[in-house]
Amino acid sequence: MTVKIINRSDNPLPRYESAQAAGMDIRCFIPEPVTLQPLERKLISTGLFIELPEGYEAQIRPRSGLALKRGLTVLNTPGTIDADYRGEIGIILINLSQQPQTIEKGERIAQMVIAPCCQPELVQVQEINQTDRGDGGFGHSGTK
Repeated sequence: MTVKIINRSDNPLPRYESAQAAGMDIRCFIPEPVTLQPLERKLISTGLFIELPEGYEAQIRPRSGLALKRGLTVLNTPGTIDADYRGEIGIILINLSQQPQTIEKGERIAQMVIAPCCQPELVQVQEINQTDRGDGGFGHSGTK
């Protein structure tokens, strides 16, 4: 599969950083460093535009190193890019640390996973099949 991409930034194209990586690292496209105060969120530009094949989505996810080391994460994770979206990919970052965090020009700020998706037809019914789990949720299947 191929995905068409326009890169209006001066950064390299997103790429997989290891042979079996699921996500491609995405870099920010900002004219100068951006500082996020604790609990502040900002939409960060990437300069990237993609054309996904029908039946696929791009998921925008946090980078684990940024989350662990600096408390920076993607706010609406995973963010979804639909196959018919043609605008710029923007990343909503939030600073969950207790200190200001500065994002530098060209820094890797998120990762993008391309995944198949479907649009099933929903059929309204009065009953659904029961299972052993039933309606147990929110930790129900955890340790006993």
